[in-house]
Amino acid sequence: MGDVLTTLRDSTDPAMRRLAGDDAADPMDSRRVRTLLDFPTDVHPYRKWWGIHWRLVELADLGARPQRGALEAAVDRELSWLTSPAHVRAVTAVNGRYRRCASQEGNALYACATLGFADDPRVRQLVENLLAWQWPDGGWNCNGAPDAWRSSFHETVTPALGLAAYHAATGDLDARAAAARSAELFLEHRMFRRLADGSVIHPTWVKLHYPAYWHYDVGQGLRLLQVLGLLDDPRAQDALDVVEGARRGDGRFSGPAWWNAQMRPSVDWGRGPDNDMLNLRAANVLHAAGRAG
Repeated sequence: MGDVLTTLRDSTDPAMRRLAGDDAADPMDSRRVRTLLDFPTDVHPYRKWWGIHWRLVELADLGARPQRGALEAAVDRELSWLTSPAHVRAVTAVNGRYRRCASQEGNALYACATLGFADDPRVRQLVENLLAWQWPDGGWNCNGAPDAWRSSFHETVTPALGLAAYHAATGDLDARAAAARSAELFLEHRMFRRLADGSVIHPTWVKLHYPAYWHYDVGQGLRLLQVLGLLDDPRAQDALDVVEGARRGDGRFSGPAWWNAQMRPSVDWGRGPDNDMLNLRAANVLHAAGRAG
């Protein structure tokens, strides 16, 4: 599933070591991995961008494979939050559509499935909840307005990636089918365009970011298509053009960051062309689409 094609523990690639944060003899002892594994216990898992929730996603993105014991307490806190009876009861349906910020379940499912916890019954509960809450157009939305009828791209891309990761870990076909329905929603809009006139839905969608946190952009949408084997769909070409357009003369890619001085990241991934993970993801998706430069 992962964008990173080998795990950090097994990697001798200098680029992978740079992603991890230094040249430690064991990449799992690198600065970024050590920092991410230093899970805070005094804040809610969702504390932006510092809490357990975000750290688990970034560890999964890195291809890190810590010993299970290093993750169990953090995973337990994350899953206890998102599968508690009170949390699930609070998800209500309005006009037949469940209103839920499903990016939270999506990120948790992606991280847990990628990091080796797909066998936890609470992870399966995340899958069942997402399947039950999916809207007819293939996505999810937390908009409580009774007349809301279209899914949110922000609240759809992470659940879809989570379901795709769960399929990769378990072979579950229902999870993959649900992720494919989400991909069709994005493709219907050519990944970032309005149906009415083809204009850009939001300017941030045609910028590359890492970490994406809960946000949608064409990089996230194309990640989903890559995992599902759909990058050759003609409706993805405009988004691939956007990624190519972000490539600088030196071959690196530029894009803004979502974090700021008020909401600091767990680790500093760098900005613009200095963000190695942003560069790796952009290069990977173009390579997978046959556009390697």
